[in-house]
Amino acid sequence: MTPAELSRTVLRSVRGAVEEQELSVAVPARIVVQPPPRPGCGDYASNVALQLAKPAGRPAREVAEILRKRLAGSPGIARVEIAGPGFLNFTLGDDAQVALVRQVLAQGAGYGDRSAAEAAAVAPTSADADFAAHSLSRPGAVAAPHPPAARSAREAVVAEALARIDAAAGVPDRRQDRADTRPAPAPLPPNDPADPLVPSDALAPADLLDLLRRLGSDEARWVLLRPAAHDPVRAPERPEQRESNPRFRVQYAHARVRALLRNAGELGFSGEPGDVGPPVTEGFPQVPDEASRRSASSGGASRLPDAPARLPRTQDAPARALQGFLALLAAYPTVVEAAARLRAPDRVVRHLEATADAYFRWHDEFPPLPVGEQKPSAVHRARLALAEAGGTVLANGLRLLGISAPEHL
Repeated sequence: MTPAELSRTVLRSVRGAVEEQELSVAVPARIVVQPPPRPGCGDYASNVALQLAKPAGRPAREVAEILRKRLAGSPGIARVEIAGPGFLNFTLGDDAQVALVRQVLAQGAGYGDRSAAEAAAVAPTSADADFAAHSLSRPGAVAAPHPPAARSAREAVVAEALARIDAAAGVPDRRQDRADTRPAPAPLPPNDPADPLVPSDALAPADLLDLLRRLGSDEARWVLLRPAAHDPVRAPERPEQRESNPRFRVQYAHARVRALLRNAGELGFSGEPGDVGPPVTEGFPQVPDEASRRSASSGGASRLPDAPARLPRTQDAPARALQGFLALLAAYPTVVEAAARLRAPDRVVRHLEATADAYFRWHDEFPPLPVGEQKPSAVHRARLALAEAGGTVLANGLRLLGISAPEHL
């Protein structure tokens, strides 16, 4: 169950309470659910009862109890609890977590992208093809140029990324509005190291060409898209392939997922959504040597070069790692929609950073590959499926940003 699905379920409970006159309020247009601020409070939380209490003329906890009774037993929800002044905390059932992984894997490149199913059915025009020949655009981008041309590197790359994000979120092409004066995506050099970084089209801003020559297309895009609109761009002197570079961490996480799938294939098994089982060590605080686990589960490669020492492990770390990873995968479509609505591609960037970091934390606690004399089991297949779902989200997000998702790194 994704946050959007849970939000719709809660909204239906409010509507039902109003229709049956348990509550006398206007039904809100949407209800926000999000991960709780503290561990041990379920998978998601909502303050909808607090919002409805005043117009309903009733205490928030009373409103929360009405909704809790309606939500109890809903498909995918294992438990609904009331916390504090009237917060609703939701714990999803194991079947909801398995269903999420199945959904991500079944939709593949279409997860979080409403345009993916339509892209194959839309034949590009000759003008689109000419523009795409000079563009870094990924599938789903809107390729028709319109004036005025971007005046800076940031304008060009942000406009191009937002065209893809709009398409993925199902937003109509904003450039069809003749009154729209936002900068159009500028024709950019090909996103291929083997191709020259000098475009034949003169519309690409000069500062963009300088960044591309100095940093390469992936790093240039990342540093231009990562800051929020009100923050300045801070470009490094050269790209760094190390853990301190968030762009590298995201691409490395995707490459490690692809390596896991290759290694699993060599061992003769593939992913299958299911119960991921207990963490690597149930006995706390006796934790096996992390370096040996990484070596065994990744074919001898360390997780990240120059990786910092792991923070002290707490008893609830495995559960938090699993829940955090699943929550980020489930939230991805909502993040894409928010990025389109707020004109903020940095939201996708930061979600990918959080997803990559969550993947590494989860992998340390739930290694997908057998270690030593272990044979592949249902638990390993379930963990591999969850890792593949994480890789799918990373690949889809990178594609929206126009950044490569490497198989090897």
